Amino acid sequence: MSQDYSVQNDLNPNNTTSKVKKKRLTWTLSLGGAFYTGSSFALYDAWYKDYPSSGFHLYDDLGEWRGVDKAGHIFSGYFQSEWAYKTWRWAGMDDKHAIWTGAATAFLAQTTIEVMDGFSTEWGFSLGDFGANLVGIGGFAWQQAAWGEQRLRMKTSSTAIDYQDRYGDDLYQLRADELYGTGFFTRYLKDYNAQTTWISTNINSFFPDAGFPKWLNVAVGYGANNMFGGYTNQVPLLDNSLDRHKRYSQFYISLDVDLSKIDVDSPILRTILDVVNVLKMPFSTIEINTLGEVKFYAIRF
Repeated sequence: MSQDYSVQNDLNPNNTTSKVKKKRLTWTLSLGGAFYTGSSFALYDAWYKDYPSSGFHLYDDLGEWRGVDKAGHIFSGYFQSEWAYKTWRWAGMDDKHAIWTGAATAFLAQTTIEVMDGFSTEWGFSLGDFGANLVGIGGFAWQQAAWGEQRLRMKTSSTAIDYQDRYGDDLYQLRADELYGTGFFTRYLKDYNAQTTWISTNINSFFPDAGFPKWLNVAVGYGANNMFGGYTNQVPLLDNSLDRHKRYSQFYISLDVDLSKIDVDSPILRTILDVVNVLKMPFSTIEINTLGEVKFYAIRF
């Protein structure tokens, strides 16, 4: 049975539960505001400060990066909604209001990024990104309202840890370093060749009498590889005729673990598991790609 976080309907000012909820709400608003401000500055420093700014403008990027960036926006809107929802529940909101406030919180965070894009000469306010954000936010809110749980989880994984010398060609490696950075953190955020976005489905939630472990999920993922430009690899010095550097899409199927289904007594451990639960757990994986290849990985992150 889930913990009851609903606000007590009690007018007694000495009620201990009421005081705890007020303190939690104060902490949530204060720390949330500080985190929003700090993360916005950090994002600007990591992504925007080295590019010129301009007046606010729109930018059509629906065909860029083979859709990997749009999948990432769906994932971001989803997990931010869930984390915000759980925070508002902890602060004392009832379930219905926490769903909508969590969605609004994620909308604010994601729209801030889009507005930054809108003032950057390099990019612009993308209606495609904005729509993908709404899909992720709406996906969380709808499931929570309809089912009271997340049966279809958005997750992510990345192979950015092996970014050095992964292309076997100095010119392509230099181009990747220019586009995606050379440190793990920036590479994790920016390297579309390394990112996979997953929909992880909890089997037990749909088939409770089938006898599957309640934490076991089946996950399908999408990614792409050999992208050295938004639309094509036809940039100076790069020879796109090289077979090993042709752009292609990747589709995956694997198993996964829903850490929210693992019962723990410690609130700290529960929080850690909820944070880690945005990551696809490593399992054996099958890849089918648009080069016509089928690959099997004993373990894939």
